[in-house]
Amino acid sequence: MTTLIARPEAEPAVNNSATRPKWEFPALAVLLIGTAVAYLCNLTANGWANSFYAAAVQAGSVSWKAFFFGSSDAANAITVDKTPAALWPMELSARLFGFSSWSMLGPQVLLGVASVGLLWATVRRYHGAAAGLLAGLGLALTPVAALMFRFNNPDALLVFLMIAAAWALLRATESGRVRWLVLCGLFMGFGFLAKQLQVLLVLPALVLVYLFAGPPKLGTRVLHLFAAGAAMVVGAGWWVLIAQLWPVDSRPYFGGSQNNSIIELTLGYNGLGRLSGNETGSVGPGGELPPGGNGMWGQTGLTRLFDSAQGGQIAWLLPAALILTVVALVVYGRAPRTDLRRASVLLWGGWLLVTAAVFSFMQGIFHQYYTVALAPAIAALTAIGAVLLRHRRERLWARGCAAATMAVTTATAWVLLSRTSDFVPWLRWVVLVGGIGATLALSLPPAPKRSGVAALLAGAVALAGPAAYTVETIASVNTGSIPSAGPDVRGGWGMPGGGMPEGRGDRGAPGVATGSPFGAIPGDGAAQPGAADEALMPGGGGAPNGRGDGGFLGGASQVSEAVIALLTDNADAYTWAAAATGSNSAATYQLATELPVMSLGGFNGSDPYPTLAQFQQYVADGRIHYFIGGGAGGPGARGDDAITAWVTQNFTAQQVDGVTVYDLTS
Repeated sequence: MTTLIARPEAEPAVNNSATRPKWEFPALAVLLIGTAVAYLCNLTANGWANSFYAAAVQAGSVSWKAFFFGSSDAANAITVDKTPAALWPMELSARLFGFSSWSMLGPQVLLGVASVGLLWATVRRYHGAAAGLLAGLGLALTPVAALMFRFNNPDALLVFLMIAAAWALLRATESGRVRWLVLCGLFMGFGFLAKQLQVLLVLPALVLVYLFAGPPKLGTRVLHLFAAGAAMVVGAGWWVLIAQLWPVDSRPYFGGSQNNSIIELTLGYNGLGRLSGNETGSVGPGGELPPGGNGMWGQTGLTRLFDSAQGGQIAWLLPAALILTVVALVVYGRAPRTDLRRASVLLWGGWLLVTAAVFSFMQGIFHQYYTVALAPAIAALTAIGAVLLRHRRERLWARGCAAATMAVTTATAWVLLSRTSDFVPWLRWVVLVGGIGATLALSLPPAPKRSGVAALLAGAVALAGPAAYTVETIASVNTGSIPSAGPDVRGGWGMPGGGMPEGRGDRGAPGVATGSPFGAIPGDGAAQPGAADEALMPGGGGAPNGRGDGGFLGGASQVSEAVIALLTDNADAYTWAAAATGSNSAATYQLATELPVMSLGGFNGSDPYPTLAQFQQYVADGRIHYFIGGGAGGPGARGDDAITAWVTQNFTAQQVDGVTVYDLTS
């Protein structure tokens, strides 16, 4: 055991420019340029991606108030159900280059490339060039990362800011200077503005690492952490304070909340409710549903991240990351308290354990793409551990650990690839044979040529599965609010009994969700002949391969030219060209016309806005031109509420290409 936990003096704690190998920069250029090119390929095939956020980007590209609040429409009726920072890069791009699929999704790709580069820099500084490059490559080839860095959900900015916070925290641990902690706090605060409380999943690791390994005295370290906490409050609080103090009648309703409060939205629907499943206004039931303890969002427990919904997104290297974390901590066990290599491992390991535990046991809304928050930690830990073991390959224990890790990684890949046996069916056999060969090669005493071949074979086997899933993700169309990476997996949506098996979200008429987990949802009527040829946007509705959810939950459908002509005629005379129940229906028509369309009830139609009295006043003031019938949301949508009843009783319906429309000015 003493040989296992000896101090590795040959490895510098900080790898500065003097220790930089000549091949590092060319390899880094290949990594970053390759990531950018790969992520940009086929980008516009995703169309508006999640139309819920696409509509908000369109609104923010023409209205600064909508930009600041994250409004769903440029007339500022209601916001998206998140804080708005993740929309800002896309909205600024749309202002510069015009609103399009490319200008909206391009900044997300840049965030992906920046995340790969920043992870390289952070890991490389304390573990060397090879570890840094392997970490960046691991992140770039993680299927769920390739999905979300090409999508308009808030996760791209969130992941970048989480990596930035880790980078700044380790610099503070290295120098003991409070300015780095303040910067870390600002990154965390801005991360809150990207996706609210999810950024706090990395906070325990950040705090504990500096508290344990920071160079100043304990009392000073505590004071430094208070300064970082104050910076975090400032980084998020400036926007929250302005939003809360802004006159209610002069700002949009905070979508997702039940009492028009950003604080209630933060602590309820987007906060503690995600953990307990008690989410007022949620798109579906959380918690544990008998028999078997399955909630709508999949069964909770230690194996959740390996199940059919999440496994192919993130689990390929998860067992390896856990094993190698333990190995690294044992190796650095006798290092001084301030050892930066151990501090780095503790940070990434704490990030992984806390985030994985929360995702495994949370009973509220949980989508498989959330797991992108695990990708940086898994990539960093596997890279650090792999390089650490390679440097010690002369020792029997290191070869044994490397072989065991390779065997577990091979078994994991075999299981995950077997779930999609029709997808590149030969790949799992290649991985199995290659994995067995790599396991045996890693266990043998090193030889000049054999050890290099063994390392290359092990890396190729470990990354073959996620790389194949990543290529499939890039080559496919991904739309809707519940996208997933890789090929379709039966039972992969996370619902009891399998959810949307194969063919998720075929194209449908506006408001009609075929393949929905909730069954058929009444829409605006049957699709008309030829309507499929009248695409409202690049990417249209659901994807041909079934990725996305078509006309349900954020997947925009198609709108005919006749409906577009109706809504745009004399539109400048009204604040809202139309109103529709639920953001999906409203976003569909807003993206088709680029005119404000009021979303009644917010994301899934369950928000208490507007009230009947408010809606009647808007109509009396001549501010809304049309009401579009049949808008759909999730369970609890207000499709049959008082507003719909009042409209149908007092106005005459007309059919335009199968869409039921009421002229509220007649």
